[in-house]
Amino acid sequence: MLTTPTVKLHVEERGTGDPILCIHGTSSSAALWSDAVERLAQVGRVIAYDRRGCARSERPVPYERTSVAEHADDAAALLEALGAAPAVVIGRSYGGTVALALALRHPERVRALAVLEGDATRELAPATAVWIDALAARLRAVAAEAGVDAVAETLIRDVAGDDAWRSFPPEVRRILIANGPSIVAELNGEWWLETDAAALAAIDQPVLLVAAEDSSPELRAPTESLARAIPGARLEVVGGGHLIDPAHPAVLAFVADVLGGP
Repeated sequence: MLTTPTVKLHVEERGTGDPILCIHGTSSSAALWSDAVERLAQVGRVIAYDRRGCARSERPVPYERTSVAEHADDAAALLEALGAAPAVVIGRSYGGTVALALALRHPERVRALAVLEGDATRELAPATAVWIDALAARLRAVAAEAGVDAVAETLIRDVAGDDAWRSFPPEVRRILIANGPSIVAELNGEWWLETDAAALAAIDQPVLLVAAEDSSPELRAPTESLARAIPGARLEVVGGGHLIDPAHPAVLAFVADVLGGP
């Protein structure tokens, strides 16, 4: 456990060399990235952690709402405490939005970004904002009617499909289900990227944006809009759905390219 000024975070490290920070999405945990972490550790010092409120990290009491900005500040404090800045930052889904916010709020702590279907601003992807607002309302209703333990299954089935939920082993389902209160807190708060086009255009670190062929248009749209907004960003479309492998060959090649540079 690593104690930051505001929260205690469960942190894991693998490998040596230049730092690579992994940020998981809503309902998830660093435990679900273990296979990817092992592959990434072949090219650098990998730091994976459970975000505030999730799995093995501290869940503040009460924990009714949070924001992407709050999670970005947690990541910045973690990198500072570990002497791991600047890091290559890999984020998936909500974690990808946190990664972008980290680069905007603490640019000196980010060497490069790999964002796997993160979100954009509400203005850049308005259809996605409407879709996620509706999803948040549906999940709040599920929590009220069936209990918070039912939230994770509804979320995963909506964003990744029924097959994704059925494919998870029991221990993974237990992690996701236990994160029900954190899912609600994240969707109750500011889950989107709070910035403007000028700030996005000023990002000068290498950026890889990854979208999935089988994702819904609402999940792909933010990545496509970010690719237009961030000069020099590289856009990759890979097979599969929203739960993109953090150690996908496109990501590994990007990280290796960044770390192999001067």
